[in-house]
Amino acid sequence: MSTTPSQVPGEPVALYAEFTALPGREDEVAALLSELTVDVRREPGNLAFDPHRRASNPREFFVYEVYRDAEAFQAHITAPYGAVFNGALGDLIEGDGSVLTWLTPLPA
Repeated sequence: MSTTPSQVPGEPVALYAEFTALPGREDEVAALLSELTVDVRREPGNLAFDPHRRASNPREFFVYEVYRDAEAFQAHITAPYGAVFNGALGDLIEGDGSVLTWLTPLPA
């Protein structure tokens, strides 16, 4: 994962990550992601970490993430279990890693 884009200090960091498992590796990716989910949801600054598989293609994964602020996101991307996950994931997915899309909430 890359660092967060510039934002208003103290505002939540929201994004989604997408990646596609190599053919026949989707169950391994799902298992890795399930293990990571347990760790991330324990992070004090994590507000949401919701992994999904695309209904029309179970090789495609989507993870919606929200962190309290940039500091919480930085703690997330430097957590040792994240490095282990990303190292293992790299051999199981297409491309060079997750594609991140940064989100900005709309005013209520």
